[in-house]
Amino acid sequence: MSRRLESKCKQCRREGNKLYLKGERCAGAKCAMIKRSYKPGAHGPTSRTRPTPYGLQLREKQKAKETYGMMERQFRNYFEKAKKSVGDTTSTFVQMLEMRLDNVVYRLGFGKSRQLARQLVGHGHVTVNGKKVTIPSYQVKAGDIISLAKQIQKSKLFADDLGRIEKVQPPGWLNLDAKALTGKVLTKPEGEDLRQNFDPKLIVEFYSR
Repeated sequence: MSRRLESKCKQCRREGNKLYLKGERCAGAKCAMIKRSYKPGAHGPTSRTRPTPYGLQLREKQKAKETYGMMERQFRNYFEKAKKSVGDTTSTFVQMLEMRLDNVVYRLGFGKSRQLARQLVGHGHVTVNGKKVTIPSYQVKAGDIISLAKQIQKSKLFADDLGRIEKVQPPGWLNLDAKALTGKVLTKPEGEDLRQNFDPKLIVEFYSR
Protein backbone atom coordinates (compact mmCIF):
# COMPACT_ATOMS: atom_id res chain seq x y z
CA MET A 1 0.00 0.00 0.00
CA SER A 2 1.28 3.48 -0.84
CA ARG A 3 2.13 5.88 1.95
CA ARG A 4 2.83 9.59 2.14
CA LEU A 5 6.56 10.19 2.47
CA GLU A 6 6.25 13.91 3.18
CA SER A 7 7.51 15.19 6.54
CA LYS A 8 4.87 14.72 9.24
CA CYS A 9 5.67 18.15 10.65
CA LYS A 10 4.85 19.69 7.27
CA GLN A 11 1.49 17.96 7.30
CA CYS A 12 0.65 19.54 10.66
CA ARG A 13 1.84 22.97 9.56
CA ARG A 14 -0.17 22.80 6.35
CA GLU A 15 -3.35 22.06 8.30
CA GLY A 16 -2.54 24.68 10.93
CA ASN A 17 -3.22 22.18 13.70
CA LYS A 18 -1.37 19.52 15.68
CA LEU A 19 -2.20 16.10 14.25
CA TYR A 20 0.01 14.27 16.78
CA LEU A 21 1.70 12.24 14.06
CA LYS A 22 4.93 11.99 16.08
CA GLY A 23 3.45 11.06 19.44
CA GLU A 24 5.14 12.63 22.46
CA ARG A 25 7.28 14.97 20.36
CA CYS A 26 4.11 16.82 19.34
CA ALA A 27 3.37 17.63 22.99
CA GLY A 28 6.86 19.01 23.68
CA ALA A 29 8.76 22.19 22.94
CA LYS A 30 10.37 20.65 19.83
CA CYS A 31 7.03 20.51 18.00
CA ALA A 32 7.26 22.26 14.62
CA MET A 33 3.88 23.93 15.25
CA ILE A 34 5.50 25.84 18.10
CA LYS A 35 8.67 26.80 16.24
CA ARG A 36 7.06 27.54 12.87
CA SER A 37 3.32 27.90 13.18
CA TYR A 38 2.82 28.81 9.53
CA LYS A 39 2.34 26.88 6.30
CA PRO A 40 5.41 25.23 4.74
CA GLY A 41 6.97 26.76 1.64
CA ALA A 42 8.63 30.00 0.62
CA HIS A 43 5.44 32.04 1.07
CA GLY A 44 4.29 30.32 4.26
CA PRO A 45 5.07 33.15 6.73
CA THR A 46 3.36 35.80 4.58
CA SER A 47 0.49 33.75 3.11
CA ARG A 48 -2.87 35.51 3.46
CA THR A 49 -5.14 33.30 1.36
CA ARG A 50 -8.88 33.32 2.02
CA PRO A 51 -10.28 29.77 1.57
CA THR A 52 -13.51 29.16 -0.29
CA PRO A 53 -16.24 26.90 1.17
CA TYR A 54 -14.87 24.09 -1.02
CA GLY A 55 -11.36 24.83 0.25
CA LEU A 56 -12.51 24.58 3.87
CA GLN A 57 -14.19 21.23 3.20
CA LEU A 58 -11.10 19.93 1.41
CA ARG A 59 -8.75 20.95 4.22
CA GLU A 60 -10.91 19.21 6.85
CA LYS A 61 -10.90 16.05 4.76
CA GLN A 62 -7.13 16.19 4.36
CA LYS A 63 -6.69 16.84 8.07
CA ALA A 64 -8.76 13.76 8.98
CA LYS A 65 -6.95 11.57 6.43
CA GLU A 66 -3.56 12.59 7.78
CA THR A 67 -4.67 12.16 11.38
CA TYR A 68 -5.63 8.53 10.79
CA GLY A 69 -2.90 7.89 8.24
CA MET A 70 -5.08 6.76 5.34
CA MET A 71 -5.11 7.20 1.59
CA GLU A 72 -8.04 8.68 -0.33
CA ARG A 73 -9.65 5.48 -1.59
CA GLN A 74 -9.79 3.81 1.81
CA PHE A 75 -10.95 7.01 3.50
CA ARG A 76 -13.79 7.54 1.04
CA ASN A 77 -14.89 3.91 1.49
CA TYR A 78 -15.55 4.68 5.16
CA PHE A 79 -17.82 7.54 4.13
CA GLU A 80 -19.70 5.34 1.65
CA LYS A 81 -20.27 2.69 4.33
CA ALA A 82 -21.38 5.31 6.85
CA LYS A 83 -23.81 6.81 4.32
CA LYS A 84 -25.46 3.43 3.81
CA SER A 85 -25.74 2.75 7.54
CA VAL A 86 -28.79 3.52 9.66
CA GLY A 87 -28.47 6.67 11.76
CA ASP A 88 -26.51 9.90 11.55
CA THR A 89 -23.87 9.65 8.82
CA THR A 90 -21.47 12.04 10.57
CA SER A 91 -21.45 10.13 13.88
CA THR A 92 -21.23 6.74 12.18
CA PHE A 93 -18.34 7.96 10.02
CA VAL A 94 -16.24 9.05 13.01
CA GLN A 95 -17.18 5.91 14.97
CA MET A 96 -15.83 3.73 12.18
CA LEU A 97 -12.57 5.67 12.11
CA GLU A 98 -12.19 5.51 15.89
CA MET A 99 -12.93 1.79 16.06
CA ARG A 100 -10.13 0.80 13.72
CA LEU A 101 -7.80 -1.56 15.54
CA ASP A 102 -4.71 0.59 15.00
CA ASN A 103 -6.52 3.61 16.44
CA VAL A 104 -7.68 1.62 19.48
CA VAL A 105 -4.10 0.43 20.09
CA TYR A 106 -3.04 4.09 19.93
CA ARG A 107 -5.84 5.26 22.24
CA LEU A 108 -4.83 2.63 24.80
CA GLY A 109 -1.28 3.99 24.71
CA PHE A 110 0.35 0.82 23.36
CA GLY A 111 1.73 2.90 20.48
CA LYS A 112 3.09 6.43 20.88
CA SER A 113 1.53 7.40 17.56
CA ARG A 114 -0.97 5.86 15.17
CA GLN A 115 1.87 4.94 12.83
CA LEU A 116 3.64 2.96 15.56
CA ALA A 117 0.33 1.41 16.57
CA ARG A 118 -0.19 0.34 12.95
CA GLN A 119 3.25 -1.28 12.94
CA LEU A 120 2.46 -3.21 16.12
CA VAL A 121 -0.69 -4.59 14.50
CA GLY A 122 0.94 -5.30 11.14
CA HIS A 123 3.85 -7.17 12.76
CA GLY A 124 1.51 -9.46 14.66
CA HIS A 125 2.09 -8.02 18.14
CA VAL A 126 -1.60 -7.41 18.92
CA THR A 127 -4.35 -9.90 19.75
CA VAL A 128 -8.13 -9.44 19.76
CA ASN A 129 -9.96 -11.84 22.06
CA GLY A 130 -6.80 -13.97 22.23
CA LYS A 131 -6.35 -14.26 18.46
CA LYS A 132 -3.61 -12.49 16.51
CA VAL A 133 -4.93 -9.83 14.13
CA THR A 134 -2.59 -8.22 11.58
CA ILE A 135 -5.10 -5.94 9.82
CA PRO A 136 -4.83 -2.32 11.07
CA SER A 137 -8.28 -1.46 9.67
CA TYR A 138 -9.97 -4.32 11.58
CA GLN A 139 -13.16 -2.99 13.17
CA VAL A 140 -13.37 -3.76 16.88
CA LYS A 141 -16.72 -4.30 18.62
CA ALA A 142 -18.05 -3.68 22.10
CA GLY A 143 -16.75 -6.40 24.40
CA ASP A 144 -13.53 -7.06 22.45
CA ILE A 145 -10.35 -7.55 24.46
CA ILE A 146 -7.22 -6.04 22.92
CA SER A 147 -3.86 -7.21 24.26
CA LEU A 148 -0.20 -7.06 23.39
CA ALA A 149 1.37 -10.40 22.49
CA LYS A 150 3.66 -11.95 25.11
CA GLN A 151 6.79 -11.68 22.98
CA ILE A 152 6.51 -7.89 22.62
CA GLN A 153 5.72 -7.48 26.33
CA LYS A 154 9.04 -9.14 27.17
CA SER A 155 10.98 -7.11 24.61
CA LYS A 156 13.67 -4.74 25.92
CA LEU A 157 12.58 -2.16 23.36
CA PHE A 158 9.10 -2.11 24.90
CA ALA A 159 10.24 -2.09 28.54
CA ASP A 160 10.76 1.70 28.53
CA ASP A 161 7.13 2.25 27.50
CA LEU A 162 5.59 0.53 30.53
CA GLY A 163 5.83 3.63 32.72
CA ARG A 164 4.28 5.78 30.02
CA ILE A 165 1.37 3.39 29.48
CA GLU A 166 0.52 3.44 33.19
CA LYS A 167 -0.12 7.20 32.89
CA VAL A 168 -2.39 6.90 29.85
CA GLN A 169 -6.01 7.94 30.32
CA PRO A 170 -8.00 6.33 27.49
CA PRO A 171 -11.36 7.73 26.35
CA GLY A 172 -14.48 6.65 28.21
CA TRP A 173 -15.44 3.98 25.69
CA LEU A 174 -12.23 2.05 26.41
CA ASN A 175 -10.91 0.45 29.59
CA LEU A 176 -7.18 -0.05 30.17
CA ASP A 177 -5.42 -2.51 32.46
CA ALA A 178 -1.91 -1.08 32.25
CA LYS A 179 -0.27 -3.83 34.30
CA ALA A 180 -1.69 -6.60 32.13
CA LEU A 181 -1.22 -4.51 28.95
CA THR A 182 -4.82 -5.25 28.03
CA GLY A 183 -7.69 -3.04 26.99
CA LYS A 184 -11.40 -3.62 26.56
CA VAL A 185 -13.89 -1.95 24.22
CA LEU A 186 -16.79 -1.02 26.50
CA THR A 187 -19.09 0.50 23.90
CA LYS A 188 -19.09 2.54 20.70
CA PRO A 189 -17.71 6.08 21.06
CA GLU A 190 -20.50 8.63 21.37
CA GLY A 191 -20.98 12.26 22.30
CA GLU A 192 -17.79 13.93 23.51
CA ASP A 193 -15.75 10.89 22.49
CA LEU A 194 -16.50 11.75 18.86
CA ARG A 195 -14.98 15.23 19.11
CA GLN A 196 -11.88 15.44 16.91
CA ASN A 197 -9.41 18.05 15.66
CA PHE A 198 -11.44 18.20 12.44
CA ASP A 199 -15.06 18.93 11.54
CA PRO A 200 -16.66 15.72 10.19
CA LYS A 201 -19.71 17.65 8.96
CA LEU A 202 -17.56 19.47 6.42
CA ILE A 203 -16.15 16.13 5.25
CA VAL A 204 -19.67 14.75 4.74
CA GLU A 205 -20.55 17.92 2.79
CA PHE A 206 -17.40 17.49 0.66
CA TYR A 207 -18.28 13.95 -0.37
CA SER A 208 -21.98 14.77 -0.78
CA ARG A 209 -21.41 17.43 -3.43
